[in-house]
Amino acid sequence: MTDNAQSGVFVTDTTRLPRRVLFGAAYYAEYQRGRRVTEDFDRMASAGFSVIRVGESVWSTWEPEDGRFDLDWLQPVLDQAHARGIRVVLGTPTYAVPPWLARRYPEIAGETSTGVRVGWGARQEVDFTHAAFRFHAERVIRAIMNRYVSHPAVIGVQVDNEPGFHLLHNHGVFQSFVDHLRHRYGDIETLNEEWGLVYWSHRLSDWSDLWRPDGNVQPQYDLAWRRFQAEQTAQFIRWQAGVVREYTEPGQFVTTCIAYQLPAMDDQLVARELDITSGNAYYGMQDSLRLPQPEHLPRYWFTTGVHALHLTADRMYASRQAPFLVTETNASSINDAGHRKPAYDGQWRQAAWALVARGAGMIEYWHWHTLHFGAETYWGGVMPHSNVPGRAYREIARLGAEFATAGETVVGLTPHSDVVFLYSAASKWLMEKQPPLADPYGRPDQRAYQEIFDAFYRGAFDARLQARLVHDQQILHGAPGEESPDPERFAAEHPLLVAAGAQVADRRLLDWLTAYAAAGGHLVLGPRTGYTDEEGRAREAVAPPVLSGPAGAHYEESSNLDAKLTATATPDGGLRLPDDASAHRWADGLIATDAQVLASYEHPHFGQFAAVTTRSYGEGRITCVGTLPGLSFAKALFEWARPTAALWGALPHSVTVNSAANDGGRTVHVLHNWAWKPQTVTVPVDLEDVLADRKFRAGDVVELGPWDVVVTVEP
Repeated sequence: MTDNAQSGVFVTDTTRLPRRVLFGAAYYAEYQRGRRVTEDFDRMASAGFSVIRVGESVWSTWEPEDGRFDLDWLQPVLDQAHARGIRVVLGTPTYAVPPWLARRYPEIAGETSTGVRVGWGARQEVDFTHAAFRFHAERVIRAIMNRYVSHPAVIGVQVDNEPGFHLLHNHGVFQSFVDHLRHRYGDIETLNEEWGLVYWSHRLSDWSDLWRPDGNVQPQYDLAWRRFQAEQTAQFIRWQAGVVREYTEPGQFVTTCIAYQLPAMDDQLVARELDITSGNAYYGMQDSLRLPQPEHLPRYWFTTGVHALHLTADRMYASRQAPFLVTETNASSINDAGHRKPAYDGQWRQAAWALVARGAGMIEYWHWHTLHFGAETYWGGVMPHSNVPGRAYREIARLGAEFATAGETVVGLTPHSDVVFLYSAASKWLMEKQPPLADPYGRPDQRAYQEIFDAFYRGAFDARLQARLVHDQQILHGAPGEESPDPERFAAEHPLLVAAGAQVADRRLLDWLTAYAAAGGHLVLGPRTGYTDEEGRAREAVAPPVLSGPAGAHYEESSNLDAKLTATATPDGGLRLPDDASAHRWADGLIATDAQVLASYEHPHFGQFAAVTTRSYGEGRITCVGTLPGLSFAKALFEWARPTAALWGALPHSVTVNSAANDGGRTVHVLHNWAWKPQTVTVPVDLEDVLADRKFRAGDVVELGPWDVVVTVEP
């Protein structure tokens, strides 16, 4: 495996992280019908809690009336936490505005289409760019910070919560968009040319001609609109962070809770405004965490599948290319009253240790006690409605003891990576407007980007490669505090890079990918990569643009597939495909001009095209995959492309191993068994059990029970 702890490509600043994994929950004493603060903190301490999050949801409690503040209610919570050594992340309450503010300034309501306001009664109903909102938000933030940020329990501040919830269509937002376009393009004729507005008679004669986004079908407009919305979200977080940093003290961090699926969120852009990334890690429990996984998993707003849990962590790490905090994750059943699926015994441990192994420095549950009222009455907390500790509390308390035992050994983990995946938010947005994939009923599939990306990521996961994500903008501009990575050095440290679905690509990115392969990297190209420029315009070039020559392969046409195609390996090509290997949903008419064909299709028409080609280029290699590979196809592809031999060898189907370097330079290996049947694994190197007093010699066998975790470290 490739150990990137000391790579130097991305510098990981862990100075603000604690010397143990923070462990706890969001805590809302103000939501409780009776006062149980002392009892709650006694139980938290018994469960090994070391952190809570407070205050982010109750602006109307902080400020019951305009200009009248009630700040005293939090004091006993912070004092009780401090008395037990429990640290506090203090939240600003700006994502849920008080009724008096909505009543006095109805114009601050957010609009999800022009003139159509978000109804009051939920949260995030507001246009956060509006001056009236900003005035009152700043006032309450300053009042809270002035009172509590210096409390000895407070280690950091969370500004806002889950920003980017809506694409705002308010008048002021739209006018800011027009100003943004004026500054970017300079004059109206340049905009006409760059967006191709000659089409359907959309040429503008004046900036005031720009139509509202509601009925827009022009993709260049939509891509610019989505980028602008994400920039507005980042600017809002920058503004709040600036206010808060006037009060924070050395050692305190500023963060926000990122919900990665939200429409106005570009996590790498928001993360540039933070000291450390924080976010949600919600996942399906029970059989959704079983390995092996079925080919098709149900779709929810939260993730389903073991590979998807890992992808969540890898996305969080990629936001800053650094360790991160999990601000919210499953304490019990999540979602609505009709989705009651609390974890099996052991699954709390599994999920938490998987997140820590992928770089999490905090596991914080949402939330401590299950609510007795409100929209989230049946969103389970650590404590049930009865407030009598139950199975969830006991399972979570077991984790608290384990993190205390592990101590510094699992702090600041930098996950190993065998493969890097290029992530493109702009491609996701464009594919939501013009999806290249259709659903089973022939309708545009707005999840097309995720489907393409996931087909490759899951293949690497099933082949037991550890993954890292890198944003296209981090390639072009560097991660926070860093310069753009040098392709030669990146190739030496990350010898396998996958660019699948990266449709929106600056020419500089395509040149960087070419240089990466020439320098010795193995570049795997998937469908649509590089097909459009940064404006979302189809390139006037042989596809894959810029890369077709170095790849020795090209395509002139592509086709959606109504049914999966059987994929077969070319004899003596090196790629070994199982009998059930199949291609799904898409096929490029891939033609090898100066490349080796590794796989093709069994079909009277599509059989003339290659499914996979590969060619040496410079010191490296470029492999083209012209389809969405099915499970066994994708797994075989990554077993073939694996840059180094697997340290742990062949693992049982239900077992994973995550390896990472801690900030002391020691290598940690976390073993999981994601199934009911016990398993055994032969260890390849000498290891020490982090959670028990035992050692393993190379060749010894580790026993894993049902839904079990074993945490080890190399001596």
